[in-house]
Parts: sequence; structure tokens; C-alpha cells
Amino acid sequence: MYYDCAPLQGVTTYVFRNTHREFFPGVSRYFIPFFSPPKEHLITPREMRDLLPAHNAGTPVVPQLMVRSPEDCLWAIGAMAELGYGEVNLNLGCPSGTVVAKGKGSGLLARPDELDRFLDTVYARSVLPVSIKTRLGIQDPAEFRPILEIYNRYPLTELIIHPRVQKEFYKGSVHLDAFAAALERCRCPVRYNGDLLTVADCQALEARFPQVERIMLGRGLAADPALVQKLLGGAAVDRVTLERFLDTLFARYLDCYGNVENALQRMKELWYYLIRLFDGGERLGMKLRRARGQAAYQDLTRRVLQELPLRQEAAGPFE
Repeated sequence: MYYDCAPLQGVTTYVFRNTHREFFPGVSRYFIPFFSPPKEHLITPREMRDLLPAHNAGTPVVPQLMVRSPEDCLWAIGAMAELGYGEVNLNLGCPSGTVVAKGKGSGLLARPDELDRFLDTVYARSVLPVSIKTRLGIQDPAEFRPILEIYNRYPLTELIIHPRVQKEFYKGSVHLDAFAAALERCRCPVRYNGDLLTVADCQALEARFPQVERIMLGRGLAADPALVQKLLGGAAVDRVTLERFLDTLFARYLDCYGNVENALQRMKELWYYLIRLFDGGERLGMKLRRARGQAAYQDLTRRVLQELPLRQEAAGPFE
């Protein structure tokens, strides 16, 4: 089994990816949070910082694109090829209301004819292999049958399925029966993503779907940085390693941004998930996410690490 890291906006930056790989090896690929090119066809300095090959040296990464226009998509694919990437992933799963209103992310699933034309143009002219990360539809998992028929017309390198519809966001149970049905009908390799928080969660999925060779982990890996390490037979995270990881990550964010507030914001985004690795962490976790200034943040981090019992597995569910 191969385990990939899902793209989480604000969390899985290149600083996180490199630091995570250093302290918790085992992730097969890290997917870069989506790049959504404007009509002017440019990459901002902030976006380039995450995409630069020099910033990802030694870390296997896949850039993700979120677009509606096939011409914008083809330009972005060409830009990724010029940077030296060998493949790209299309985001057809983001459930954000503002994204969907623009017809991007999972919003494109509501327009099957447009989706078909989009993929026809992209796959006919792309200079790189293209995979897709998708949801099941907008309101009903039954919507996925005709969507999958569209996907099956094109040479996807792989299809990563988060088995929820857009309206569910990340709430409620995933639709494993719908995933199973898609697995039977899909003509390309299928990967799974969604609600895998513990080793037991992953092992149960692997037992039910032994033909799936890759799993994508997102919030579960942010909540427990050692999750893949454990899945591969390694140890659970300990306090010393976790403290070193967090200190190193914070120092590198300070160096990257040259700004304490920006560095703190990135760490707080991670702590939203990571606090679930500690018993009784709700109160200190809330204080930590509201902390102002480096001293207050570091004091609260030390309190969490020293005072709260460390779990062997992160607790869910997520809100």
C-alpha cells in the first residue's frame, strides 16, 4: 500500500511537506495545495514559493490545479511542465461555496456537458499526464454514475475519490457503497480519500478494498503526523519528536515569511488538527489558536506538550 498526503490549504505548504518528510518519513507523494491560475496567466510570488522545484527538492510532490476554463488549465499544465513536473492533478472535489459558485472544484460536477467538453480539450492537448480528484456529485451520490461515464472516456492516470457530495462538505459518513460501485466501473486506477484518522480506519478500508493500491490521507495525517509511519510498521509519535518537529517547523516558517504573525497563522492552522492527538485538549487548543505573539504561542505549546496526555491515535470526528 502507498500513502499520499492530501493538499490542505494553509497546512501542507512546502515548509510543512519538507519538515514532515524529515521527521516522519513514509509518505509516497505530497499533493501541493491547488493553484488556480487567473485569466492573466501568471503565478504570484506566493504561489511560486510553494511550486518552485528548489523548494521541493527531495520531496515527491504533485501540483494540483483548480480551473474552469480548459485554456487556463492548459496554460497551467504548460507552466508546470516548464517547472519540471511530470504530472498534474485536477481538483474537482473542493466543496467551498465560493469555489462552487465560480464553477470550479466540485462545482464543475453540476455541469456534466461542460465537464465533458473541458476534459475533451484538456486530455487532447495536455503535455503532461493528468489525474483527477473528485467528489460524487453535488447533492446525491447517484449523480456519480453519469459523471464516471464521462471520466471513463479519457485517459486519466488515476481517479482519487472522496466519497461525499459537495453539499455534505466533510460532515456525515462517507458513502463506501458508492465508492465500491465506482471501483467496479472505473477504467483507470482508483484511489481513496476521506475520513481516515487512525491505523484501524486505514486497515479496515484496505481489508474491504484490497484492489486499492493507494490511499490519500489529509486531516488524519495533520492530526497525527506519524500516521503513515505507524501504517508502515513504525512507532507512534512521542513527545520529544513532536516537540522537535513543531519547533523546527515554526523556525522554518519564521525564516520563510520573515514575519511572526504569518508563521503563527500557519502553525495555528496545523494545531486545529493536531490538538486531537491530546486528551482534554479543547481548552488549551482554543487558547493556542487565539494566541497573539510568539511568546504566548510558545508558552501554550509547551503547556499542551507537557500537561496533556498524548494519545496513540488522534480522536475524531472533525467538525
